[in-house]
Amino acid sequence: MGILLQITQTSAEIADTLNQVANQVSNEVAAPKTEESLSIINLALKGGWIMIPIFVLSIIAIYIFVERYIAINRASKEDANFMNNIRDFIHNDRLDSALSMCKNNTTPIARMMEKGLIRMGKPLNDINAAIENVGKLEVARLEKNIAWLATAAGAAPMLGFLGTVTGMVKAFYDMSKAGNNIDIQLLSNGIYEAMVTTVAGLIVGIIAYICYNVLVARIEKLVFILEARASEFMDLLHEPA
Repeated sequence: MGILLQITQTSAEIADTLNQVANQVSNEVAAPKTEESLSIINLALKGGWIMIPIFVLSIIAIYIFVERYIAINRASKEDANFMNNIRDFIHNDRLDSALSMCKNNTTPIARMMEKGLIRMGKPLNDINAAIENVGKLEVARLEKNIAWLATAAGAAPMLGFLGTVTGMVKAFYDMSKAGNNIDIQLLSNGIYEAMVTTVAGLIVGIIAYICYNVLVARIEKLVFILEARASEFMDLLHEPA
């Protein structure tokens, strides 16, 4: 009887152990699998070598936009009393004071007025032409490197589409080499390159296009202000002393 009792206890312990193992296995199976996260850097690396020129274009576009935006903002600053002071100096025959004020001011408007003051005493058409020439030079200086933004806006999507083509070529090449043993893992590299480069190229192109139009709009606004101040200066010369 003692032996039977020991066998019964041992069987019960084994059954309990098996139940615990079964419960543990069922819990592991029922537990949701954690999805593998893919970082932006790893995703970009899957785009292949075409991601390098796209990345370079993005850096160039961001740098030009920030640098030009700051320069245009600085050039757009205008003293509300600047033209009133110019008028008072001219009416009081204090051209030296007017020139000194213009030289101490680094805005495009001040440089235009300085050129007009230097030409005082010459025909009005000559003064107007001189002011317009200075205005054109100032606008050209503000538009420096902006063409690169337009280049990035057009070239980045084209590079992305090039990556799409090369990626699909790679995918079909791998497919032809695999024969009847086609596996999605085998095609993943080419498909990744095709999709990632397209997305990256479009993102950079859209951002560069928006930045370009923002700068162009601000330059056009500044050109309008320069034309208005040039016209105001010419009207000032027609006023009676």
